[in-house]
Amino acid sequence: MANEFIVAIELGSSNIRGIAGRKNPDGSINVLAVVTEDSSQCIRKGVVYNIAKTGQCITNIINKLKAQLKREITQVYVGVGGQSIRSVRNVIVKEFPEETMITSEMINELMDANRSMSYPDQEILDAATQEYKVDKQFQIDPVGIKATRLEGNFLNILWRKQFYDDLNTCFDKAGIAIAELYLAPLALADSVLSEAEKRGGCVLVDLGADTTTVSVYHKNILRHLAVIPLGGSNITKDIASLQIEEADAEKMKLQYGSAYTDNSDIDNSLNYPIDEERHVESRKFVDIVEARLNEIIENVWYQVPSEYADKLLGGIILTGGGSNMKNIKKAFQTHTHIDKIRIAKFVTPTITSSNKLVNAHDGRMNTVLGLLVKGDMNCAGGELNSNGDLFGAGKKPGVTTADVHRTPRNPDEIGQGVVLTAAEKAKKEEEARRKREEEERRKREEEERRKREEEEERKRNSPLHKFGRKLKNFFGTMMEPEDE
Repeated sequence: MANEFIVAIELGSSNIRGIAGRKNPDGSINVLAVVTEDSSQCIRKGVVYNIAKTGQCITNIINKLKAQLKREITQVYVGVGGQSIRSVRNVIVKEFPEETMITSEMINELMDANRSMSYPDQEILDAATQEYKVDKQFQIDPVGIKATRLEGNFLNILWRKQFYDDLNTCFDKAGIAIAELYLAPLALADSVLSEAEKRGGCVLVDLGADTTTVSVYHKNILRHLAVIPLGGSNITKDIASLQIEEADAEKMKLQYGSAYTDNSDIDNSLNYPIDEERHVESRKFVDIVEARLNEIIENVWYQVPSEYADKLLGGIILTGGGSNMKNIKKAFQTHTHIDKIRIAKFVTPTITSSNKLVNAHDGRMNTVLGLLVKGDMNCAGGELNSNGDLFGAGKKPGVTTADVHRTPRNPDEIGQGVVLTAAEKAKKEEEARRKREEEERRKREEEERRKREEEEERKRNSPLHKFGRKLKNFFGTMMEPEDE
């Protein structure tokens, strides 16, 4: 087996997926191993709610991958998403006393000010610069332009603070380090969207089991990100309300479910079998499925900011397991009135595999494949013997994320979509604190200087001071020698 490979893990609401692949010099990837674990008992709406069970699932994933690869795994790439994530807009303004040339330092100050924003029980995961407003003109790059007012518009991606700690605890329990935490929706977008779609404007809809993720792009910039707490499992539960076991309801959904059915095509005499003794009327079944699908689509369209709704030249791109439902394109066209709908069945990078899950090209593996594409550090460790132990070393102690990232990187050099480590966040906060203190010191000094000048000016203009000057001038005149 290969002694160099990348490992990526996706924490989904129905499955945790692990994948290992080797990158070739031409950028293509050979998939070496794929494993899955049921996560329905530990991850809900994309968020970890049972740390112990999630840690065990991750351990099982790692052990299965090691068994296939016949090598230790030192670190993994991880994607985060789910209901914990949302985006909010923020505006930072800087006024100048006179017309001033905009510099890169001023831009950095705006970005730092935005990053220092505080949100109750949440923290900024990432920030996407939208554009800058220089006086009354919008600019992507305002450096070098003269102005009296600079406004920075940002899209802040937030998540719950506790989620980071819980996630790291899960991987520490599994004894595996996180090479990089990525925002899963951004990794997915980079792997399935074309530059033309991002530039022209598009909506990426990831139809998952428990959640539906909506990402809006325009002019190559992420404009909105939202996670809707509805997905394919909600349709299954609705069908199960007919007193059907969820497993049977899922089978019926996959076999008979359609996102859109023309009224004239419904056969009122047709019944779908539940079991040997029971059945459900086709119209009733259609109504149940479409009602929930319509709700999901309406919520998706509601998330598209109004200023971009008519700027979607790239259309709507569907992916994820839910994109496989029959007539899903027609359903989205009907409810959004957007004709340009594309189903992204697979990622754009060249990936070869003998695994049936990967080769199914059904959108389910797109996120984890996108994470695999992002990886650039070797995750392979030493070789395993037949007992699964390292040759000559016995069992290797677990390595934590803190061990891997002992030396913090410069946060300003980290790309978009990457979640800062605890050490990097601390470094960023310390830098921000020093900048604030320096700014406060400058303000104090400027205020003290201004007060001194005002006091001196007040003294100069006081009646007593003026009288003193007159007396001085008078006696000075009296003491001058007379002209001979």
